[in-house]
Amino acid sequence: MSKRIFYPLFLLLIPLIGMTITDEINWSPFDFFTMGSLLILLGIGINLVSSRVKNLKYRVLYIGVIVIIFMLIWAELAVGLFGTPIAGS
Repeated sequence: MSKRIFYPLFLLLIPLIGMTITDEINWSPFDFFTMGSLLILLGIGINLVSSRVKNLKYRVLYIGVIVIIFMLIWAELAVGLFGTPIAGS
């Protein structure tokens, strides 16, 4: 594994900085841990696909599927898109 899998964690700076500017953003440490875990898994998945899949067509397809799954989980945790027990809000 390379250090590149940790690059998505820089996205956590957005809510962290936002919390210092306004009271509208209210993340708990658990929220940062959860999103950090999801971002690490996203980085690992993309890194694995990039290193193991040689065909560009399949590589783009697999990475697209990984990103879509990530976005669906993120939306469910944020606003409860599907109404599961893990839904936010």
